[in-house]
Amino acid sequence: MARYSATPANEDKSAKSQGSYLRVHFKNTVEAANAIKGRKLLNAISYLNDVKEHKQCVPFRKFHGGSGRTAQASAFKTTKGRWPEKSANFILGLLQNIKSNAEQKNLELDAMVIKHIQVNAAPKQRRRTFRAHGRINPFMSNPCHIEIIASEELNQIKKAERVVVHNFTRRQLAIKHNEATRA
Repeated sequence: MARYSATPANEDKSAKSQGSYLRVHFKNTVEAANAIKGRKLLNAISYLNDVKEHKQCVPFRKFHGGSGRTAQASAFKTTKGRWPEKSANFILGLLQNIKSNAEQKNLELDAMVIKHIQVNAAPKQRRRTFRAHGRINPFMSNPCHIEIIASEELNQIKKAERVVVHNFTRRQLAIKHNEATRA
């Protein structure tokens, strides 16, 4: 059994999946993974299918140098976004694996939430390209390792509503007092 960098709170109520040395761009996969972190499992699967069909974009926040802008990114309060189809396919494969693992454990798929998703850079694979005047330059690929943990979300306790207490300055209190006496 492979090692994971995180352990779920309840091992019986969670499903895991990981892939190693995957030939898919590291940077694009990081952005796609960040886009689905915290989503429900079925929601993440439908979102990545929409990315493949260019109906929704993946917001590029960290590795966004040279990325174009798109109106679809405004849904994520940013301007830059892309549609990394190959990354989406690899992550979808892992999510389908998690879905199968969850069904095997008799977990409720509607309650499954992606609690942990991590993308690490794998060792680069070397090729070379031949340049003018007999020079040779490296031509590297940037593969990655992906691991995902989804857990069944327990019934959450809602936060109590906060009572807002205003600390008025003396001047504000004096103005309020004057307004009250005039009326």
